[in-house]
Amino acid sequence: MKRILVAGVGAIGGIVAAKLAVHAQVVGLDSNVEHAQAISEHGLAVEGATRVRAQFPCVSEASELIPEPFDAIVFLVKSSATPAVLQDLGSHLASKPLLVTLQNGMGNAELLAATGAPVARGATMSAGRYIAPGQVEHLIRGSTWLGPWQGSIEDVRWFGDLLVASGLPCEVIEDPMDAVWSKFVFNCVMNPVGALVAGHNAARYEVPEVCALVDTLAEECQQVVRALGGSFAFDPMAFVHKVRSGAVPLPRHAGSMALDIARAGETEIDALTGWVVAQADRLGIPVPACRTVTALVKGLEYAARQRHATVKETSA
Repeated sequence: MKRILVAGVGAIGGIVAAKLAVHAQVVGLDSNVEHAQAISEHGLAVEGATRVRAQFPCVSEASELIPEPFDAIVFLVKSSATPAVLQDLGSHLASKPLLVTLQNGMGNAELLAATGAPVARGATMSAGRYIAPGQVEHLIRGSTWLGPWQGSIEDVRWFGDLLVASGLPCEVIEDPMDAVWSKFVFNCVMNPVGALVAGHNAARYEVPEVCALVDTLAEECQQVVRALGGSFAFDPMAFVHKVRSGAVPLPRHAGSMALDIARAGETEIDALTGWVVAQADRLGIPVPACRTVTALVKGLEYAARQRHATVKETSA
């Protein structure tokens, strides 16, 4: 039985870990101490599109991991946390396990590749959210695309087969970047807008001015990706168009950035829309909507931190 470490068992990471736990020896790693403890003591309860209570050990510090090699390490932490997690894993990388990233944002695969291990990069259209310690919700069942970033497709195929056997549809392909770009643009647009409308998802789809902003952001992001030589496996905004037309129901989840702001956490804006702005500056492409939205999300981050600090001082 394969031994798999899932780093970041919050939303999608929790769903992946719970599904894999049926067919693999799964270990979780999550910086949320209460969440990790609840999983170790009572298992991880997944509700929604998947309903299961998965039993597997989970730690909050890499130093708590036993010194036994992993066959794969799946990275589903926030992009900004990847360097620290890699450093903390240290000796667990010596056996060169397959390193898998399904993270939002750019730059993660490059960091993983620096270890010299085989790296699988991919994108998933599944969606989930963290509810409480030991609890996550599977919101949307979606396909996953995975392929080699470093190494061969055979290095990746066994892990894709394991995902499929676990009930997570996955296509292993030679070059996953078209799928990665499609999901990347969707995240660059819908995640920050979800934060800007305070997590009220209907506002992203029903307010005309917000819909116009969404369309402008999508155009700017796609222009930058194409200028970088990228292309798309599918229309990045296809899901948005389906919701607007009524073909699929309005989802309840407004994206991870809205949740990050609500709990005064750090968002992935720099690895998403902010990354687009940085590339646009380098290429000389004007992206005024992306620039404005990035600045506003950074302002929201600051305001949320200040609000949280004030509450803590008042309650102390």
